[in-house]
Amino acid sequence: MPNKLTRVHVILFILTFITTTLAGAMLSGIAFWEEPEKLHRGLPFSLTLLFILLVHEFSHYFMSRRHHVPATLPYFIPAPSIIGTFGAIIKMKPPIPDRRALIDIGASGPIGGFIIALIASAVGLGLSDAMPLDELHKMQAGLQLGNSLIFALLSKIILNIDPDKYEIILHPVAFAGWIGLLVTALNLLPIGQLDGGHITYALLGERHEVISKVSIPVLGIMGVFSWNGWLVWAVLMLIIGYRHPPVVYPAIELDPRRKLIGWASVAIFILTFTPMPISGM
Repeated sequence: MPNKLTRVHVILFILTFITTTLAGAMLSGIAFWEEPEKLHRGLPFSLTLLFILLVHEFSHYFMSRRHHVPATLPYFIPAPSIIGTFGAIIKMKPPIPDRRALIDIGASGPIGGFIIALIASAVGLGLSDAMPLDELHKMQAGLQLGNSLIFALLSKIILNIDPDKYEIILHPVAFAGWIGLLVTALNLLPIGQLDGGHITYALLGERHEVISKVSIPVLGIMGVFSWNGWLVWAVLMLIIGYRHPPVVYPAIELDPRRKLIGWASVAIFILTFTPMPISGM
């Protein structure tokens, strides 16, 4: 049985590698069905995105093993989408022993993924181009990516341009980094059993339920007035549930280092959150 399960993980990873490489080629303007010899142009995007997801999920996995919480290897999810994947997940079997283990497991993935996404964004922005907005509007109309606080700051530092006057033509590595930062923010939403839900529960205990309940209608409101995708997330969170299962030993307090990790994760959420990830130009 373990061998069969391992094969499933490997097959899903290979399929996701293929779909993200195809997506990366298309993002680079390659019609791979006409120019299959140029398919390698999709690798910078694919390898960068997969590495971000691998670090995120394996950080969860190894921290779960450290605390003797059963967890699967990552399941990668291939998808016929613009980025070629719906991400990756691991499955853990509760219960979690205490809040120390909960914050270690919950925060390790977003922090690990954030670090790699930050590096990818910085490197990719250095390889990106910028075009005056008026010229871009003359050339084409399409979708525009929103900026998180950290991505906007990196863009200003690395490219040294006025974002109100220029549009960044993202290199595939930078786009993968942008996606990695967005994925980090989505995982850090303080709802249910998302990573952010684990962290909020570890920091605040039962008060987590109030924050989780409030966050879902906030997403719904944002879905109406900002980005429609938040409506999908609000519905998804209602289906998954806003409650968090209790830990076995709730009386065990967090030490100062873990509290710092928890609040650092909150800061990362603020820095990576993008109110309107995609909009029309």
